[in-house]
Amino acid sequence: MLRPSAALHLLLLTAIALPHVLRAYAPCRTSCGSISITYPFAIDDGCGSPLFRGLLSCNASTGTLSFIALSGAYHVQSIDYDAHTILLYDPAMSTCSILQPRHDSFLLSDVSHALLPPTPDTVFALMNCSVDSPILHRFSYLCFPNLYSHTCQDIYHSCPSFKFFTTGTAPAATTTNNGTFLSGGGSLTLSNTSSGYNNNGNIFGTGPPCCFTGYDTVKFMSMDMLDCTHYISFVMGGRGGYGEFGSSGPMDWLYGIKLSYGLPESGCDRCKRSGGVCGFDTETETSLCLCSVVMNATRECGPVADRGEHITVKMFYLYTLFVIVIASVGL
Repeated sequence: MLRPSAALHLLLLTAIALPHVLRAYAPCRTSCGSISITYPFAIDDGCGSPLFRGLLSCNASTGTLSFIALSGAYHVQSIDYDAHTILLYDPAMSTCSILQPRHDSFLLSDVSHALLPPTPDTVFALMNCSVDSPILHRFSYLCFPNLYSHTCQDIYHSCPSFKFFTTGTAPAATTTNNGTFLSGGGSLTLSNTSSGYNNNGNIFGTGPPCCFTGYDTVKFMSMDMLDCTHYISFVMGGRGGYGEFGSSGPMDWLYGIKLSYGLPESGCDRCKRSGGVCGFDTETETSLCLCSVVMNATRECGPVADRGEHITVKMFYLYTLFVIVIASVGL
């Protein structure tokens, strides 16, 4: 049993040292797998910006970082903090090498779309569409013209996963009500614009109807409404810029969905310069500078007297527990 004077001395030393010891522990995780996590993003509640709260989830056992969208969870391939972009990958999406079962396209909530809109160079390729698809009739203007000499038919010809669709018998030759031409069985001479292109430049005839389009199309119309069985998303400027995209084939494209974001004005730089981590109160969502797992500040970290730092409820519980232990051994 400790003597009262020794126990009191230990208690006083602990009261002085405990805040400084706890400060050494980071209040927020800074990575998930190989991906760095910093403001405005976070994987711990109360860290980062409250605007992006709950958007990222980390599976610690696999090191997989996921982005939570209205349509599900998507793997985060990378975050470029200089360019303010985040690259996602849909594990259920078909690619040039894998044909996945049919499922709905990527969809953001209205709030997420306002905060992290897909970049203009993110393209959605709607594949194996019905001849009755609205993108071939009333909404044909939603289909992009050729992208740097590429058409969606390139996917049927170049991608092993989609060559299956070119081996069947195409429907009989049909002219839609807006003049879009759909050829029947057999092949077309692709250079003959009178017998293979619709009015937006997309080629039909060597594979089922398809369309290059943007996010707004899949946002407002589901795959069932579009009457297409598969989609592919890729980033035109993803590898070597637009020039390399124009000279490469579908096998070399960067498949995924790229989102852009802005940095909220919150005085975070001041907090980081003081050694803190930007976060927020989980109840009020007001900005905080997180100095340790148990100590927060309103603006920046530093001595309690100078920075207005306050001890959180967690630290109070720890300190109370320590006092109880000391008392139990004889204080």
